[in-house]
Parts: sequence; structure tokens; C-alpha cells
Amino acid sequence: MKLITEISDPVRYSIEEGANGAKKYYISGPFAVAEQKNQNGRIYPIDTLKGACQKFQNVIESNRAFGELGHPQGPAINLDRVSHIIKSMKYVGEGIFEGKAHVIDTPNGVTVQKLLDAGASLGVSTRGMGSLVTKESYQEVQPDFHLATVDIVADPSAPGAFVQGIMEGKEWVLREGSFQEVDLIREQRYLNESVRKKNLEEAAIKAFQRWVNSI
Repeated sequence: MKLITEISDPVRYSIEEGANGAKKYYISGPFAVAEQKNQNGRIYPIDTLKGACQKFQNVIESNRAFGELGHPQGPAINLDRVSHIIKSMKYVGEGIFEGKAHVIDTPNGVTVQKLLDAGASLGVSTRGMGSLVTKESYQEVQPDFHLATVDIVADPSAPGAFVQGIMEGKEWVLREGSFQEVDLIREQRYLNESVRKKNLEEAAIKAFQRWVNSI
């Protein structure tokens, strides 16, 4: 499975006042879009995103849907980078999955709050794991897609702000309940060596059998 990230348009934000007068920052907007070719040349079938979002509801309901500021290099959540907690994400029609997140008072969360106060335009980006199948003009995300979280990123309209999406030369596998990184080059060498050894063993067995038959 590959690490897949997608950037959505700038999100809306709101500020609510708590019981003690403290500010509470929220961001909301389209967190994911299905059935449309995105800027990374990928399309998410609606059923694939619905299935991933439905599973993600368990994480949201347990108040563990943490998101980060910026994109890390893997699917795992880094608690020291958390900036917000996703409070809701649901399908609202026309392929759009609307979400809302509470920007909390962690160091990265405070950075987001100050950026919003300064009028910055921020976007969100889904981060997940899944397989891709190449079609004629796009890549289709497969039903094994697993939504890890939704991160806050720089304004996606800014030049150079786009995330490449797939980490070249790396693959991720689910082992014992957690995603682990696999070095494709190392694994390919291992497989090639295994095949070579197997071929040598088979050749030796066949040579021995031919020698026995010739006696």
C-alpha cells in the first residue's frame, strides 16, 4: 500500500467563545472529494471514500482523530505535531465529504490560530494508505484505502505548496495493527535473491534426477 495525500481548497474557519471567555478555533469545509480527477491525477470512487469515512467515524467518536500541521513522512500520527482534532466528517452529496476540526492549544495548534488571526489562507489534506490502479488518464484509488487523518497545510493555491502524494521507492504494509514502511529496493533485491536461490535449487534437483535416471 502506498502513502496517499490529497490537498483540498482553502477551508473556512470560525471562532467560538467558551464558558470562561476563551476562544475556540474551528476549521470546516470539504475534507475530501470523490468521483473527480484531482490535481494529483487521482480519482476516488464514491464507495471507496464512503467506506473509508465510515471506518474513520470510530476514530472521531473516540476523540482520537488527531491531525497535524504540515505533512509527515508516513501514516502514523505524531503526537508532538498535533494541531487539531477532527470532530466530524460526513458525506453531503455531489461527491463532497464535509468536515469540521477543533484547532487545539498545542504548539502547532497555536501556530495555526495565529496564522488564522493574521488572515492566512490554509488548506487541508487527507492522508491515507491505499492501492492505485492506473487507467488511461488517471489513477484510481482502490477499495483498500484507509483514511489515517486530515492535516492542515499551506494555501494549496500557492506555487510549490502541492504535496507529491506518493513516496517514491517506499511501500507501507499493515502488520499487527500498525503500518510499517517497506523499502521497495531492498525487498526487490531480497525477492530476486530468493528466486535465484530457488532456481539454483531446482536446477540442482533436476540434474540429480537426470543422473539417477541415467544409472
